[in-house]
Amino acid sequence: MIGKLAKTTSFLWVTLCQHVDRSGDAGKTWRQGAKGRVAVTAPTVRRRRLGSELRRLREAARLTLEEVEARSGLSTSKVSRIESAARGAKPADVEQLMDVYQVADSEVRAFLSALARDGSKRGWWQTYDLKPRYADLISMEHDAVTVSTFEPMLVPGLLQTAAYARAVIGTLSTTATPQEVARLVEVRVARQSVLTRPGPLALHAVIHEAALTTRVPGAGVMRDQLQRLLDATAHPNLTVQVLPLDAELHPGAAGGFATLGFGQPALDVVLLEQLDRSLYIEEPHEVKRYADAFETLAALALTPEQSRCFITAKKDAVQ
Repeated sequence: MIGKLAKTTSFLWVTLCQHVDRSGDAGKTWRQGAKGRVAVTAPTVRRRRLGSELRRLREAARLTLEEVEARSGLSTSKVSRIESAARGAKPADVEQLMDVYQVADSEVRAFLSALARDGSKRGWWQTYDLKPRYADLISMEHDAVTVSTFEPMLVPGLLQTAAYARAVIGTLSTTATPQEVARLVEVRVARQSVLTRPGPLALHAVIHEAALTTRVPGAGVMRDQLQRLLDATAHPNLTVQVLPLDAELHPGAAGGFATLGFGQPALDVVLLEQLDRSLYIEEPHEVKRYADAFETLAALALTPEQSRCFITAKKDAVQ
């Protein structure tokens, strides 16, 4: 079934990367009611992922909505609205649909059941005015088991100090007000709680030497950031490697990326960030290409112990 799921998984999300919504309508969509426009809460990323996975499972099983209704007793309209994330799904309904689709993999069943249970759960990030797609990233980080990231020019966000994050966000978000920058810094630091929670996220970061050489405004900011990386290497769930400038030509020359893993390759997601947009890739064969590229980068990079010595030398050289 995983094989069938992998063959049918194919879509790409494209979104602007301006993460603060000044209108106060972040996370909302609108419908036309009798008394005019009515704000409704947008589906959470969990609900959207659940719907899309159930749709792919149905298509892999070669069943129409009418056939699903005949076998499960769930109406075509209900199944359709679950698949489109127009409504949430009860865990019992999801279990029933997986039975109809003959999903035998226990990990897939557990994952989709968890998405159903948590579909309407609000995360801490939803108290901020964030663009929905940035909230999606934080939600996926919260649900992920692993993150593998290659950063060519910056320290990964999950390992940034507040001062370093402030410098980066202030530079890249050129239209953000100081108050918006401060909120984004607060969010970025809060995101890092996934690294220290019970059952913490396993993060493997390959960082290009250029990211450790770039001058950052503010006395001591870069030195403190390098110390943060050294501190990270003491945690068993964190792996930091440095890709030196003299490494041979590598796939990371095309740019940075991060793979979020959920325990099943067919469910993994790749994030590509650019200055004005972010791309989420979920097609399994494309995700595998990035996984292979990351393995190449990790093999070319300094070992974790060599990287620690390298970062220490860089920190000692910072004025």
